[in-house]
Amino acid sequence: MITLGIESSCDETAVALVEDASVLSNEVSSSVHLHAPYGGVIPEIASRYHVEYIYPATKKALEDASRTIEDVDLIAVTQGPGLPGSLLTGVAYAKALSFAGDIPIVGVNHLYAHILSCFLDRDKPGDVKSKFPFIGMVVSGGHTSTYVCASSNDFEVLGRTLDDAVGEAFDKVAKILDLGYPGGPIVEKRALAYKGKDVIDFPRALVKDGKNLDFSFSGIKTAVLYYWRDSAKTEEIKDIICFSFQEAVIDVIISKIKRVFAATGIKRFAVGGGVINNETLRKRICGLCRTEKVELFLPRKEFCSDNAAMIAALGEEIFNSEGPDTFSLNAKPGLYR
Repeated sequence: MITLGIESSCDETAVALVEDASVLSNEVSSSVHLHAPYGGVIPEIASRYHVEYIYPATKKALEDASRTIEDVDLIAVTQGPGLPGSLLTGVAYAKALSFAGDIPIVGVNHLYAHILSCFLDRDKPGDVKSKFPFIGMVVSGGHTSTYVCASSNDFEVLGRTLDDAVGEAFDKVAKILDLGYPGGPIVEKRALAYKGKDVIDFPRALVKDGKNLDFSFSGIKTAVLYYWRDSAKTEEIKDIICFSFQEAVIDVIISKIKRVFAATGIKRFAVGGGVINNETLRKRICGLCRTEKVELFLPRKEFCSDNAAMIAALGEEIFNSEGPDTFSLNAKPGLYR
């Protein structure tokens, strides 16, 4: 089965072809350069960019895979969560392809797809079914959540952010320090460059209650704002803040993961999302899983950020598990779930 995936939940326009969780092509066109002057994503700009680039991205993905639209057996498209205008563009385009080519179509949860990105491979078919059940986690710009993943369409929420997501906190700290956008890579670079011994004791929210599995990062962002306001505002202070902020955030994430392991007893863990690109976070998670004797799955870095390969892979899994009749074009009331 060849699945065409379409992802347009935020500022990346992405199209991919996947065959049995093996990635044939993965085209991503980002509008981040258009949002950088504003310090964040502007929904209207993102929507217009999707309209302009979704067809060229499809054409390139098909060419890279040496396939045509006639070779496609299934279309998978992000149905949420995301920016409404951006999602609408992707879904409308996917429905048009589905109708014109008489191709079944399935809607995919963007967050669940991030977790399944851990099993994507360019060299051989991915093995997803044999890994269930496992603990899944998304650490991204808009979401920080943990799940018990029982099947391709059965994800039970264990904990989620009550305010800012971890990636959003990185962006806001970078904006406070006037470091630019997107903030994650910049803050990480400054943190890694800092070799001093001074560390700021920023707050670790929701860690004292040993059973709480939710996250909160708005308090540390505010703490950074006040500290910077009252500081000498030197480049060295920026490095100290970036290092201390990153350490505090990762401490919280690690403490929550340990609680999830203890609460569930499940010994498999898959974590995806753009923030898992952070090398310090990856190393801390790897160390924790070695200590806890938990089997860890991390995505290749090319599949960490928003992409359509993960959408195609999850859509394919859902389609195969629930059967083609569920997604017939003749089914009513809708073309996609």
